[in-house]
Amino acid sequence: MSEFEGKVAIVTGGGSGIGEAIAKELAAAGAKVVVTDIKLDGAQRVVASIEGAGGTAVAFEANSAVAADDERMVRFAVDTYGALHLAVNNAGIGAAPQPIGEYDIAAWDRVRSVDLDGVFYGMRYEIPAMLAAGGGAIVNMSSVLGSVGLAQNAAYVASKHALVGLTKVAALEYTSQGVRTNAVGPGFIDTPLVRSSLSADALSALESEHAAGRLGTDAEVAALVLFLLSDKASFISGSYHLVDGGYSAH
Repeated sequence: MSEFEGKVAIVTGGGSGIGEAIAKELAAAGAKVVVTDIKLDGAQRVVASIEGAGGTAVAFEANSAVAADDERMVRFAVDTYGALHLAVNNAGIGAAPQPIGEYDIAAWDRVRSVDLDGVFYGMRYEIPAMLAAGGGAIVNMSSVLGSVGLAQNAAYVASKHALVGLTKVAALEYTSQGVRTNAVGPGFIDTPLVRSSLSADALSALESEHAAGRLGTDAEVAALVLFLLSDKASFISGSYHLVDGGYSAH
């Protein structure tokens, strides 16, 4: 039997990047996956890929920063597949670099609304559904910047730090009831967006800041997430797990 056979999972921001890798790995391991994204076409593309590989998934359009969308997302998962057991609150955004004394207020609000509020809204509706299903596991996608700072990125860094605290509170409240919650902190991940936005020299400098001498991959993050969602991690809750190639070891 596949590891997640009979389990129903939600992956927010599942239409690309890390979320896409997680959704595909969950489906390959037997889960029925609700792939949510603010861009429905991205979620549909991932679902088509999952189905083409023999997995089970469905796309759902949702803006995780809107509480009503998160409520609809969870209801859709339960209505479609009968329950909810697993959730990866992965959706996140950044903003243009700017110092705090000049920081655009609208940008602050926008980043916080997705990177922190959106995760709270997700858990607000995911947890009751998991309790009704007899238990489950949640992974919240923080960042290595949930443990260290980065100049000119106040909204992102503050939101990711707060997300770690939110994860710990959820673990204290619900682990004894069968719902585990953990956070994952990826370092800088090798994506087309990162490569296209950096010069060769800047990319080389960023790679050198990781003890591994390179950027991470979506697959490396997905592997950690799937472990934390699995029964192999049954005694792990309220923890923050870095997958950063030694970036934070400085």
